[in-house]
Amino acid sequence: MSRLLRTSRVLLWLLLAGLSLGIMITASFYLYLRPGLPSVEQLTDIQLQTPLRVFSADNRLIAEFGETRRAPVTIEQIPTIQLHAFLAAEDSRFYEHIGVDFKGLLRAAIELVTTGEIQSGGSTITMQVAKNYFLSRDRTFIRKFNEILLALQIDRELPKNKILELYLNKIYLGNRAYGIESAAQVYYDKHVNELSLAQMAMLAGLPKAPSAYNPIANPQRALSRRNWILGRMRDLGYITPDAFTLASAAPVTASYNGPSTDLDADYVAEMARSEMVRRYGDAAYTDGYKVTLTVNSERQRAATKALRDGLEAYDHRHGFRGPVGQINKATLESGDLNDALSHYARVESLYPAVVTGIKDNQVSLYGRELGRATMAFETMTWARRYKTENLEGPEPQQPSDVVAPGDVIYVKPLPVVDENNPDPTRMPDQPDTPRAVALSQVPDIQGALIGLNAKTGGIQALTGGYSFDLTKYNRAIQAKRQPGSNFKPFLYLSALEQGRTAATLYNDAPIVFDDIDLETTWRPQNSSGQFEGPTRLRVALYTSRNLVSIRLLRDIGIQTTLDYLKKLKIPTDNMPKNLSLALGSGTLSPMEVARGFAVIANGGYDVTPYLIESIRNSNNELLYKAPEVILCDQDCDNNTADTHNNGSSGLSPEVQPAPIMAKRLADPRAVFIMHSILRDVITKGTGQRAQALDRPDVGGKTGTTNEQRDTWFSGFNNDISATAWVGFDQPTPLGRGEYGSTAALPVWLEYMKTAMKDQPIAYMPQPNGIVSVRIDPKTGKRARPSQTDGIFELFREENAPPPLENSATAATPKDDSGNNLSQELF
Repeated sequence: MSRLLRTSRVLLWLLLAGLSLGIMITASFYLYLRPGLPSVEQLTDIQLQTPLRVFSADNRLIAEFGETRRAPVTIEQIPTIQLHAFLAAEDSRFYEHIGVDFKGLLRAAIELVTTGEIQSGGSTITMQVAKNYFLSRDRTFIRKFNEILLALQIDRELPKNKILELYLNKIYLGNRAYGIESAAQVYYDKHVNELSLAQMAMLAGLPKAPSAYNPIANPQRALSRRNWILGRMRDLGYITPDAFTLASAAPVTASYNGPSTDLDADYVAEMARSEMVRRYGDAAYTDGYKVTLTVNSERQRAATKALRDGLEAYDHRHGFRGPVGQINKATLESGDLNDALSHYARVESLYPAVVTGIKDNQVSLYGRELGRATMAFETMTWARRYKTENLEGPEPQQPSDVVAPGDVIYVKPLPVVDENNPDPTRMPDQPDTPRAVALSQVPDIQGALIGLNAKTGGIQALTGGYSFDLTKYNRAIQAKRQPGSNFKPFLYLSALEQGRTAATLYNDAPIVFDDIDLETTWRPQNSSGQFEGPTRLRVALYTSRNLVSIRLLRDIGIQTTLDYLKKLKIPTDNMPKNLSLALGSGTLSPMEVARGFAVIANGGYDVTPYLIESIRNSNNELLYKAPEVILCDQDCDNNTADTHNNGSSGLSPEVQPAPIMAKRLADPRAVFIMHSILRDVITKGTGQRAQALDRPDVGGKTGTTNEQRDTWFSGFNNDISATAWVGFDQPTPLGRGEYGSTAALPVWLEYMKTAMKDQPIAYMPQPNGIVSVRIDPKTGKRARPSQTDGIFELFREENAPPPLENSATAATPKDDSGNNLSQELF
């Protein structure tokens, strides 16, 4: 008995010594590691890596940038059953333990011994929060001990719901999705509160192994994991047996869904991304910035569609260039066409398709993303074979004149006829029904369209090409092209300020120059090849007479005109110092042209195009707001922050800079007269197609360069200005008959139908110092009272024609400035 007692005492002492040693070691580790543990308060301050999101002015998502897809949510936004799914999968005793679940660790060990696999996991949710937010992924004892200590500390200092919220926003769930909301969007294209029970359980199975249990890559393993979680939820009383039976029988419905945007505006999005990186560096991609642009979603959609429609229309006018590829007969007969078509990318609304057969006037096809399709011959009649920009083959008489079996072509789906759902992108209700399509092709021609708020410079719409996916080159801001006659309003505005008038006569007649600067003999022509003789400047501009423009430039002076352009802040670095300047032979970007027309549109004020309206951080705090733009006529340097401070908005200068005083750059009277002339372009001149807007307040100007290499149209009222350019990236002729009025104006017109819809009539207010005088249209002088063909013309007061002399007309006619008319006529 005494021996047993002694043995028991020894074992007891050994046990106590072991416990004491364990406590000492644990305490030593704690004392050693505690100073290096982060403060739990840092959890509430940690910035989750959240992508940059770009929104339109009316809060439509345009783009998302960043490797990490995350959309943080609060725990109140997550359905209770979804919380239960994660608790069942990861930590069913979450609300009971102290951050470390010793029972759970024991259960995990038993599962590992008995099944060779840990189903429920040994780490608690709190331990995973500690690891995910603060610790490395190293599999070391020190790291694990740190994890346990930090989990205990987190559990003491934070509410359980806050810990669970942090966990559900941080966890990686595969396919670049971090957090439960992002995963719901990636796998199911839904918000977290829209998921079914089966889908909730599927997502709850991902944290353990996002790749192994990925429902897209490994649907069977994911299904087994999902059903195990559903069983745990039933056993824990989270769901009923009937709900378990129904959910476990549900098929796997996950599919990859990329970032879903509300607005196709890739060129605008890239401009915003570039500016955000310039401001914030790489943090722009991870700090959750929300950028709101000046772009209006309705106008942006109209701009994108208008440009694509216009480029496709030009492309169809010049014929079919043939199939983009061939699929051999063996592949065609095998029926395995998806792989064969995988080498051909979809381009916007154009789908690659292979011709599988031709019968009568119907073509059978198989399209990538479309499946079986049919194409009626009526959609192919435009497809004369392209030979040159000026020559096409004969009109096709049957489908076989255009395509043959095995040809890979591009097609455009036709709208599904349904009075209750007119969406043109909707597929047929019956999956086996072939989709009706029309023959198309990806245009080689390119273009740009820019819409501006004329009084602020805010970009309301912008597109820089047919497809951003085909080329990232943004022609709206990067292309330098000759504006042609689109430049003439700036020349004529300079002349009006130099004392010329809308009634001043210049001779529209042939002229030959032996110009040293031009290094050749130059014989400029009008586009029509005809000459009208003495012509008033108003008529010369709205009919775009080249010879008059050249004589006008020679008269007022090349350097004088260049200086005036600098005054208007139109770049002159690429402007020639010779008379070809009159015909727009310098180069400007479409944005520079658009900005110049905005200055004319707003009455002559200096506005600068801008895109970003505001920037907010991930906490929705305002970091930047675009400054107010104020049109200013006088004392502008002193009339800034003192008079128009930010007190009314309550924002600091760091958030919203002082208002921008848009100074007057041009004489308002000259601009007012220019508005009147450019409205005549629409009613009488080269822009008559724009009368389809049925608006009396619209003015504009066409532009076409030599050999139709560039075509333009810029138009406006007092509030809105827009510029369209169409041409090839490598300047080559567009072909006979392609002018600003036929290639660019239709693009501008289609956009403006949306931009000006429901907008009030907006004329420039008439400034003081304008007089209207009845003149003789042949001489530009005052009409005699008895003259029946007299017309009224606008003049600056000091440039009005003098009263009629009582005596006979003087022998040598002079204009209203006293200049000898012979200098202008010849």
